[in-house]
Amino acid sequence: MYDRDWAPEDLPGFAREAEALGVDDLWVVEDLGWNGGVSAAAVALGATERVRVGIGIAPAPLRSPALLAMELATLARVFPGRLVAGIGHGVREWMESVGVAPRSPLALLEETITSVRALLRGERVELDGREVRLDGVALVHPPAQVPPVVAGVVRPRSLELAGRVADGVLIAEGHGPGDLENTRALTAKGGAGPEHTLTVLSFTCVGDDTDEVARTLHPHTEGHGAWLGRPQDEVFTVSGAPAQAADDVRALHASGADTVVLRVVGPEPLGQLAALLASLGR
Repeated sequence: MYDRDWAPEDLPGFAREAEALGVDDLWVVEDLGWNGGVSAAAVALGATERVRVGIGIAPAPLRSPALLAMELATLARVFPGRLVAGIGHGVREWMESVGVAPRSPLALLEETITSVRALLRGERVELDGREVRLDGVALVHPPAQVPPVVAGVVRPRSLELAGRVADGVLIAEGHGPGDLENTRALTAKGGAGPEHTLTVLSFTCVGDDTDEVARTLHPHTEGHGAWLGRPQDEVFTVSGAPAQAADDVRALHASGADTVVLRVVGPEPLGQLAALLASLGR
């Protein structure tokens, strides 16, 4: 992940260096007041040649489904096969602060994902929903290779929805192997098949000094534990010496993660990433 707190102008260089290290994906962030997700994805795609770039995540209330589909289609046509589009509810307080909080977050997310996917497939969309209205909208330039649209959600009803309407699900930082097994069960309950992907974000800090690693992670796991409603020591991280961090990645994969997105904290994030990839044999 290119962290939201890092300066946008440093993204191209970071993206090139991460690609050279051998990562498969680079994920960018869209949070209110930070960077725009689509523009950041365009910068990262333009700076690289091979990596897939994920948007994690575009808040559905902030964007018209038609406009979002237009922007995603542009990226997917210029960089075929290299885009993943994440869409989520958005933080309720942030959505209220800009006057776009929906009456029904679940309906808005379902209608947004359904219509965006249909538009990207080149369909003409007629939708008079609870939150979204599209009157015969179609893309003039739909992508030849349709990018996957994944739902960035956490709660059970939203995970079931993701299993029903999205190509995959994106799980926030702090969720460990046990959580992923439950996530798979909930998306399957919603109708997800074996092709439904599971991407998990994880706070990451790699170093041989365990006390320093713990100190570096502390403010992140403390705040995220409060948000998740769980004790701080139950917030899962990919951390420790390179071999231990590599085992953490393998544990997530064994529990169903198709993609692990590392949100590296602390100094020299690319150095930490290189050490972890070496331990993974990459």
